[in-house]
Amino acid sequence: MSKISQMFKGSSGSSYSSSSSRSKHGHRSRTGPTPQEAIHKLRETEAMLAKKQDYLENKIQQEIMIAKKNGLKNKRAALQALKRKKRLEQQLTQIDGTLSTIEFQREALENANTNTEVLKNLSYAAKAIKGVHQNIDLDKIDSLMQDITEQQEVAQEICDAISHSFGDTFDEDELLAELAELEQEELEESTKKMGRLPSVPSSKVPTSKLPSSRPSYHTSSKKRAEEKDAMKALEAWAI
Repeated sequence: MSKISQMFKGSSGSSYSSSSSRSKHGHRSRTGPTPQEAIHKLRETEAMLAKKQDYLENKIQQEIMIAKKNGLKNKRAALQALKRKKRLEQQLTQIDGTLSTIEFQREALENANTNTEVLKNLSYAAKAIKGVHQNIDLDKIDSLMQDITEQQEVAQEICDAISHSFGDTFDEDELLAELAELEQEELEESTKKMGRLPSVPSSKVPTSKLPSSRPSYHTSSKKRAEEKDAMKALEAWAI
């Protein structure tokens, strides 16, 4: 067993014995840090290590300058500078690994803290919804919906009653049939007027007063007027 394992085992055993002794005496054990406190500490450690990185990088540049300055003039000083540079680079590599571990742990804590807050809020919302539903009576909901439906039907009946027209009502088919009969009578009357000829007087007229073979201007004008009236009647019926 390594010394580190023995050390952790000894510390855990001592802590267990101390905690058991505190529990025997009735004292409460101290609670651990909150996620916010742990995240804050990790960020402080990251900042400290970042400063250490800057310091080591500057020291490495200085050792390189010393090695270049001595060169072949003082080999021993140059080699010592390079050795120190190697040790500084090893420390820098270790710090890089440590920073990666701390960053991973910090992100895990931040995610765990976020998930805890989300679950807490979800639980809070679920309790609120449950409280709301406890105050709702399903029988009352059914009764309310039935009342709403009845009131909508009453409103529709009122609208129908208001929009109903007053006065005499007639059958539209009968009116159309009567209109067709009137149009047919008008057409027949116009046709009769177009086919009617001027009447010939029955009594004999003295030869001295017989009209000439050419019809008089008055008779022709009357006929043209009748034909014109008949055409107007046909045009009105067609429209």
